[in-house]
Amino acid sequence: MASCALAQPAVKPIEVKVVVVNMFEVGADTGDAPGEYQYWVEREHMDTVLPFPEGYHDLRMNKGGVLGVLTGVGTARATATIMALGRDPRFDLTHAYFVVAGIAGIDPQMGSLGSAVWSDYVVDGDLAHEIDAREIPKEWKTGYVPLGKSTPYEQPRAARFGDDGNVYRLNPALVDWAFGMTKDIRLEDTPAIKERRQQFAPAASKRPPFVLRGGNLSASTFWHGKLMNEWAREWVRYQTDGKSTYAVCGMEDTGTLQSLTWLARAGKVDINRVLVLRTASNYDQQREGATAAESLAETKIRQYSAYMPSLDSAYRVGHVVVDALVANWGQTREHLPEAK
Repeated sequence: MASCALAQPAVKPIEVKVVVVNMFEVGADTGDAPGEYQYWVEREHMDTVLPFPEGYHDLRMNKGGVLGVLTGVGTARATATIMALGRDPRFDLTHAYFVVAGIAGIDPQMGSLGSAVWSDYVVDGDLAHEIDAREIPKEWKTGYVPLGKSTPYEQPRAARFGDDGNVYRLNPALVDWAFGMTKDIRLEDTPAIKERRQQFAPAASKRPPFVLRGGNLSASTFWHGKLMNEWAREWVRYQTDGKSTYAVCGMEDTGTLQSLTWLARAGKVDINRVLVLRTASNYDQQREGATAAESLAETKIRQYSAYMPSLDSAYRVGHVVVDALVANWGQTREHLPEAK
């Protein structure tokens, strides 16, 4: 005798309003020394834990439609985790905004410790040719050569392999809106970072923490020093045709944006709804009177000059945008917010 199973009703995917993307955590998600994830989990009340074996770490969600994802450190983990999230049938991400919030090194010519930078462009610092420093031709500024080129900063800039993965421009209207919403936020200043910033010469490096816009150089190699900083400035200028000025260096953002770009192509997300916020835990180079090696030895996670203030800045600035998107969901679900 044949039997037929009762059809199971389809489970409607959870509509996500905002995805907060963090990169690392140093311990538990709550209750101990924080990494990038913990303040968001605790302060946004992301109390629901959703298993996520396809990604780096379990997901968390609050009752307001904010989903937290931890990618893990480095481009590879970020790329894989975000792609897995985008293809997870439990979620409807078609109207979701993505807010990447993490710490970074900052160019002292652009900002100071604890400052928050909304990225206008994210530039890849890994896709390249490289010659050992001991073999660089005398006329070259660097041994780093754009992929598909023969000399540093060779023109025309367009690579043989196209710009796919090299440069990402964030939606300027959305960046303008986020910056306008947050530019006057007062950020945490401490005696320790006040003392540290006096050891740097540029005027911007001596300012109390503030909110700015600038270019984001994303590379899985944690580089450091004045000479590497000069490369970073030139690399961002070259790759963006002079449209962006290097401000901060992170490690994962090109991976995150690569996955989001392809997910958008598949109709899973809206690439125009992506924001990247990086806050300055340290300067990207040595202070006056120190060598790059001495400075790098001091630059260890949780020992950064502004480690705790930068974590606070990421939440303090980022949550204003996240909360506004959620509070105005009747409008922001269908229409991107506009700067006033």
